[in-house]
Amino acid sequence: NTSMAAQMTNAHRRFLQVLMSKGITEASEARKLHHHCCETDKVYYAHDKLDDFISIINRHLQPLFMQIRKGMSEEDGRAHYAVVNLAETEVTKMASDYTEIELELFRKTMDLIILSENGFASSTDILNLADKLKTKKMKKKEAEQVLKVFVEDKWLSEENGEYTLHTRCIIEMEQYILSNYQDVARKCNICHSLAIQSQVCESCGIGMHLPCVRKYFKGQTEPRCPQCNEYWSYDI
Repeated sequence: NTSMAAQMTNAHRRFLQVLMSKGITEASEARKLHHHCCETDKVYYAHDKLDDFISIINRHLQPLFMQIRKGMSEEDGRAHYAVVNLAETEVTKMASDYTEIELELFRKTMDLIILSENGFASSTDILNLADKLKTKKMKKKEAEQVLKVFVEDKWLSEENGEYTLHTRCIIEMEQYILSNYQDVARKCNICHSLAIQSQVCESCGIGMHLPCVRKYFKGQTEPRCPQCNEYWSYDI
């Protein structure tokens, strides 16, 4: 018999439902949600036990090949939680929501982002791909619409016409990207998770997330690469 601690309660179910409807939520929101669910369903609440609370849900999600995973926003370094589907690779999961041509545009966009120096692809470059797609050519107007949907669905994020992978996408696709882009996908030298938006050392080529760079070099007058000790030439 499993101990009481490992039981799924209505609070756990409620938490999972909300998280699934959002797809991803920031850690501070998840903590509020944890409190709210325990109060609403009169379940014992321990404010510092969110990860334990989530691991109970994860035990019950295991047979369904799903998991709540924690990841970091590359922009500000904040923790996020996302519900991840482990049964299918992420691109097949997307296949139920998008057409073949939309998926091709997404994959090509992902190529551009991952192969870029800084983890961004400009809308101009993406739209130039649209009329070279194998499935069929896509008009620029159409492609713009599809990109908008990818942003709404939290696969991409966009700022000033520059696109990058959304935090949710990175949490979901980390394994996929590391195995499909072995030669180019970088892990952050500091936190060792996948780094899309990163600064890359000009002499030895290691990469670091911007929030990790800021933390690492905090208070250093002359920032040097943690790997090769060369001067770090970027703005921090």
